[in-house]
Amino acid sequence: MTGANSGSGLTTTEQLVRQGAHVVAACRRVAAGEEATRALASAGGTVEVGELDLGRLASVHRFVDAFLEKHDRLDGLVNNAGVMNTPAGRTEDGFETQFGVNHLGHFLLTERLIPALKAGAPSRVVCVSSVAHAGMRREARLDLDDPHFERRPYDGMAAYSQSKLAIVIYARHLARRLAGTGVSVFSTHPGWIRSNLVQHPALRWVQNIALRPFSRPLGLISAEDGAQTQLHCLLDDDAPNHSGEYYSQNSVLYANRSDRPGGWPMRSPNPLVYDDELAERLYRESARMVGLEISATTDRLS
Repeated sequence: MTGANSGSGLTTTEQLVRQGAHVVAACRRVAAGEEATRALASAGGTVEVGELDLGRLASVHRFVDAFLEKHDRLDGLVNNAGVMNTPAGRTEDGFETQFGVNHLGHFLLTERLIPALKAGAPSRVVCVSSVAHAGMRREARLDLDDPHFERRPYDGMAAYSQSKLAIVIYARHLARRLAGTGVSVFSTHPGWIRSNLVQHPALRWVQNIALRPFSRPLGLISAEDGAQTQLHCLLDDDAPNHSGEYYSQNSVLYANRSDRPGGWPMRSPNPLVYDDELAERLYRESARMVGLEISATTDRLS
């Protein structure tokens, strides 16, 4: 579970531990993860906290190496951590921050853990995206010719939408690659959750204070409610029959009113999600960016 120390990640961790699971909480700050999960020591299951900075590929490799030294299988992977609407910036490896953290960091993590997921089959991967993958102020697009905004003006929300669109496209592609292996893959929109995802203090104040009286009419939900989407994908008996599909909480932010009730699962409002050529290109470009050879990754799309 990435981002396990706050928001829906912490709530999901709590629910899994109370059901007897052993959860590896992957956190950028280990001390924060240990503090957040300390109360779960007597909850039924167990928690192990590991250091993972998705903005540093070296950190992802170290985390996976440490995980594989201790564990020979993985029953479920929840790619939950993320950043939103950050100022223009680059990760340690030179990627646009949101594309690097939200997509590429999780891409490398997932690809390297596929053998462990296969060993734990039936197993599941939940890729947490957002309604933003369909677009916010304008329709979301994935520009693989300029994913890091080197030749176009930087727009924080456009970069966020691009990263979340990449997540949904990758999840569907991965599900097709892993068909027949016992590994199911899902993408989700957990809802508009009151969390620390918003990076700017002023916007966080608007979300948590100014908009609180209007939370329900606007579709703003608690972390407990938001966690239900990924818990459903992890635990529901029927979910593997829908591998590759998109699960969404309700949201007033969908442009098409007919999509606003959401769906478990539902068809994504963004047609790019179903562009198989784009998905294959995203897979190849992502592997190149993080330094994985296609031949070394698993189960190419046939």
